[in-house]
Amino acid sequence: MPKTQSHSLSSTGKEPLESVEYINFKVGSSATIKSNHPIFPGVNCTITALPSPDAAIVELKGGVRERLLLKYLEPLDESRSLKQVQKLTLNRFEIIEELSPDEERERHRLELKVERAFYEAGAGLRDLRDLRLYRSTHKTFEQYCQDRFGHSRQKSNYLIGAADVYKNLTTICCQNSADDLTTNRAQILPTLEGQVRPLTKLQPEEQRLCWQQAVDLADGKVPTGRIVKGVVERLKEKPPNLATDFCFVGDVFTLNRLEASERKYNGYPCVAVELNDFTIDVEVYDTRLSVKPENLKKIDAPDARRQLPAIQKRIKRVRNARTLDRSTCAVLEHLGQQMYLTPMEEKLLCFLEKEYGIQSQ
Repeated sequence: MPKTQSHSLSSTGKEPLESVEYINFKVGSSATIKSNHPIFPGVNCTITALPSPDAAIVELKGGVRERLLLKYLEPLDESRSLKQVQKLTLNRFEIIEELSPDEERERHRLELKVERAFYEAGAGLRDLRDLRLYRSTHKTFEQYCQDRFGHSRQKSNYLIGAADVYKNLTTICCQNSADDLTTNRAQILPTLEGQVRPLTKLQPEEQRLCWQQAVDLADGKVPTGRIVKGVVERLKEKPPNLATDFCFVGDVFTLNRLEASERKYNGYPCVAVELNDFTIDVEVYDTRLSVKPENLKKIDAPDARRQLPAIQKRIKRVRNARTLDRSTCAVLEHLGQQMYLTPMEEKLLCFLEKEYGIQSQ
C-alpha cells in the first residue's frame, strides 16, 4: 500500500467536522496543477509543506512558493495518476484545548490587531503626510519616512494605498450589513499590504469586485497577492474590437504594424470594403487585405476621404487593362501610396487612362 497523508480531527470526543485523506500527497513529491486552476494551470511543482488538511505549500519554477488547495493538485507518481480517497466532513483543525468565551473574544480582538496592522500603518502615514506633521524636523515626507521608519517613500505610498483599499472594502461591504466588518469575523479582509497592492489603481467598485473574486478563488480564505494580481489582470484584458463598432464600409485609413509579407504596405492608404466579426477587409491600390482594427489609423483629412476611393478605382481599372510596362507599374505604385493627387499626379493618371483606352468615370 502506498504511504497515505491523512488529516484527521478532533480529540474532544466529538465527531470531526472535516477530514480529507489523500494518497501520494507528501512533502518532497512532485505534482501538476490542474487545468481548472485560474492562475497556474498545467504547471509542475514540488510540495514543500502540508500546513493544513486541505492545502499545500508548493515550489514553482524559479523558487517561487505558493499556497494551493489540494483539490487543484494532481500528484505525479510512477504511473502519473492520482489516487484519492474522499471522505468529507466539516472541520479543518483539531481542537486541542477549549477556550472560554472571554478567551475567544480576546483571541479574536488580538487577531484583528494583527490583521489590521498594515491598515493602521498606512492610515497613520497618510495623516502624517496630509497634515505635514513631519515639517518640524524634515523638509520632505520622503526623507522623514527614511529616517523615522527606515523605508522609502514608495513603501509609504504602498501602505497608504493599501489602507485606502482596506477602508473601501469595509465601507462598501458595510452598506449591506448592520455590522462593522472590521470586527465581523465572517468577513474575509486583507491582512498584508501586498495582497491589495494590485487593487490600488482600480475604482472602488472594481476593488470590491476583484477582491471578492480572489476570495472565491482562494476557497473562502484570504487570497495571496498573486491571486489578486491575476484577477486584476483579467479585468484589464481588453476584449477584441468588433469591426462594426470600429468603422463603416467606405472609411479610409493608413495601414500600420503589419508583419510578414504584408509589411510592405505599412503607411499605404486603404479603403474599408467589408466588415467581418473582428477583422476588416481593405483595398490598397493593387490588392485586398484582411486586417485588425489595430492595424488601421483613420484618415481625417476631408480631401483624402473624398478622393481616395475614386483614385483607387481608377488605378485598379488601369492595372486590369492589359499587360503593363515597368514605367507604368512604377507610376501606379507611386500613385497608390498617395491619399490624394497633386495636379501633376492627376495629369499622369489621366495620361495613363487615355493611353490604355480607359474612360475616366
